[in-house]
Amino acid sequence: MTSVEPIRDKKQIELVKRILKENGIRDYLLFLMGINVGLRISDILKLKVKDVKDKKYVTIKEQKSGKIKRFPITDSYKTTLEDYIIDKHTDEWLFPSQKGDKPITRIQAYRIINNACLKAGIMTNIGTHTLRKTFGYHFYQETKDVALLQCIFNHSAPSITLRYIGINQDIIDTSLRAFAL
Repeated sequence: MTSVEPIRDKKQIELVKRILKENGIRDYLLFLMGINVGLRISDILKLKVKDVKDKKYVTIKEQKSGKIKRFPITDSYKTTLEDYIIDKHTDEWLFPSQKGDKPITRIQAYRIINNACLKAGIMTNIGTHTLRKTFGYHFYQETKDVALLQCIFNHSAPSITLRYIGINQDIIDTSLRAFAL
C-alpha cells in the first residue's frame, strides 16, 4: 500500500477549497475540518450536528485509539460550519449520505478529496489521510513544535510524527540535493 502525502503547497490548498466550495458546502466543510483539526476521517464522519452546534469545543472518542479528544471549533471553519448547520436538526449527520440516514462513507470521502485534488492538478498520492497529514505538516511548519503535534496525533515518538507528515523525507531530500563530493 502506498503512503499518502500532505498537500504542502498552500496555493494548492486554496485551489482545492475553491473547487470543493463549487461542489457544495458539505464537501467544502469536510475538507476545511480535515485540514484544520487533525482528526482521522473516520472520526470526522461520525460527527452529528449536535456534536458541533452552539459549541466552542468538540469532544469525541477516537475510533482507532479509544481516547477522548477535545478540539476547538476555530475561526478557520466556524463561519462555514454555522452557515451549514443553521437549518439542520441536531440528530442529523454532519456529513450525510444521499443514500439514507447515515454519514458518507470513507470511500465517498476519498472520492470527494481525490477528485478535487486531481482537478487542482495535485499528482501526489492523495487519500483521506491527506487531510490529517496536511494539518500536521503545516502545523509543524508554523510552530516547529513536534512534541505538541505528537500529542495531538497520539504518536509514541517525535520520529514517528515527523515521518508521518513527511518532514523526515523533506529534510533528507534537501540535504542530498545540496550534497556533492
